[in-house]
Amino acid sequence: MKAAEWFKQRRKIIIVAALIVLLVAVVLVFFGGRGESGGAAAKTQTEQRLAALLGRMDGIGEAEVMVNEEGGTITGVVVVCEGADSILVRNDILNAVATALDIDRSIIAIYSM
Repeated sequence: MKAAEWFKQRRKIIIVAALIVLLVAVVLVFFGGRGESGGAAAKTQTEQRLAALLGRMDGIGEAEVMVNEEGGTITGVVVVCEGADSILVRNDILNAVATALDIDRSIIAIYSM
């Protein structure tokens, strides 16, 4: 193999490796913070405040909230909490979340913990 060919093949390998590293970095930046290892730091301020609000309501124990947004618009809310077995509590949760976030009740899902 000639030296020029060897360098040409080596350069291709370096370019491919650099592209792979760049791709991994992009994936980590966009998706790395939302995994289980992200913990409380991955929660938005809105999610934290809403969970705290729900936790102070009668009939609701611990509460976890996830707010999905696309382009600054809320597209869905999931609430998982203690006490959601009761239809009255579920209705209170639905009203509180819809009012607090000024969203339609149809994009709110509530589940028992």
